[in-house]
Amino acid sequence: MAPVTEARTTSVIRKAPGRKASDAGRSRLGDLTRPIAREQRIAPNRKPAILLAVGGLVVAGAIGAALFGLPVRTWFGQNDELARLTEQQSELNSVNADLQREVDRLQTDAGIVEAARAELGLIQWGERRETVTNLPPLPTDLPDGWPYGSVEQIIALRTAPP
Repeated sequence: MAPVTEARTTSVIRKAPGRKASDAGRSRLGDLTRPIAREQRIAPNRKPAILLAVGGLVVAGAIGAALFGLPVRTWFGQNDELARLTEQQSELNSVNADLQREVDRLQTDAGIVEAARAELGLIQWGERRETVTNLPPLPTDLPDGWPYGSVEQIIALRTAPP
C-alpha cells in the first residue's frame, strides 16, 4: 500500500492594491475630505468628540498659562522688585556716605572737641559756661475771676498776630 499523503492547502489573503490604474491623476486627499456615512463612523455621535476637543483645548490653555503666563507675570514682578531694591540701595549708600563723612570729621582734633562740647559739655581753660533753657509754655486755661480775666486779655493780645 502506498503511503497516504495529505494535501494541505494554504490560503493567502491578498490586499487589494492601493491605487488602481483608473486613479491616475486623482488626489487621495478626497478620501479624507469626503463625508463618512454615519454607520461607518467610529463614533456615530459628534457631541462627545466636540466636548472632548473643547476640554482638551481648556487643558492645553491651562498648561500654556502655567508654562508661559505665570512665569512672565513673575518676571515683571521681579523687575519691579529689582527697581525698588536698587532705589533702596542707593538711599542706603547715601546714608552710609554721610555717616562716613561724620566719622572722618570726628576723627580730627577739631571734631573731637566739637563732639565733646555737644555731648559731654566740655569747657576749655578760660571759658565760661552759661546754660540757657527755653521757658515753658504759659498756661492758657486760667480760672474765672478777678486777676485772671486781665491776664487772659494780655495773653490774647500778645499771641494775636499784628
